[in-house]
Amino acid sequence: MLAQARPTMPRAEGPAAVEPALILVELHRVTVRREERAILEDVDLVLHERELVTVIGPNGAGKTTLVKVVLGLLAPSAGTVRRREGLRIGYAPQQLVIDRAMPLDVLGFLALGGRRPRAELEAALAEVGIPGIGRRQMRALSGGELRRVLLARALLRRPDLLVLDEPLSGVDLAGQLALYELIGSLRRLRGCAILLVSHDLHLVMADTDRVVCLDRHVCCSGPPETVARDAAFLRLLGDRVARVVALYQHHHACRHDGPDERGAP
Repeated sequence: MLAQARPTMPRAEGPAAVEPALILVELHRVTVRREERAILEDVDLVLHERELVTVIGPNGAGKTTLVKVVLGLLAPSAGTVRRREGLRIGYAPQQLVIDRAMPLDVLGFLALGGRRPRAELEAALAEVGIPGIGRRQMRALSGGELRRVLLARALLRRPDLLVLDEPLSGVDLAGQLALYELIGSLRRLRGCAILLVSHDLHLVMADTDRVVCLDRHVCCSGPPETVARDAAFLRLLGDRVARVVALYQHHHACRHDGPDERGAP
């Protein structure tokens, strides 16, 4: 059974102890099995206030399953999950399937989560850089516009933790850079923590505090390396790219040659 957060979390031992009040979500030895197959195995993950954590991994690594566990949508087969009492989570999914025959404009979509004043919905759209599209049909949005609408919907929850499952999917390079810049500014202005899932195994958002490499278990983790002073990188992709993205170097023991798990969440 999924364990809920206690009012007070035990303090970690040692000089690197983290104040319990700063912990938003803590996963300890979480395992998820489906038909005797491990989708996640002995995963430890701690998310702190204002922290930006990027989870990377190959197809079938269990990234979406991990997100479901963090959100409380899926109970682990083993291990514990604790969340801070009263934690508010905003979630932007990787995919959104919309019936193209169904008339649904952006404001109508945002209102599906509960009745809110129109001014609040319009303000959320303006905050993510797409003011004035409230009456646009959802089926007519570009990939970048759809990502921003999903982000606006997540922000309406006024989250302490923002969970973004592959927010760059279906977006061109210029749009990806703009979304990374937007996510960074939202983190600074809102003061929320962000869990960002990415399919890219090497390039991550430069503002990332910690990268977690997942392949059913945590293979390795650590901070990314800035490329802003790498002359070769600057010549190849330009100064803006170097400011927005960073490189993650996997540990030498981190391998991704396991069996294909495309059927896994």
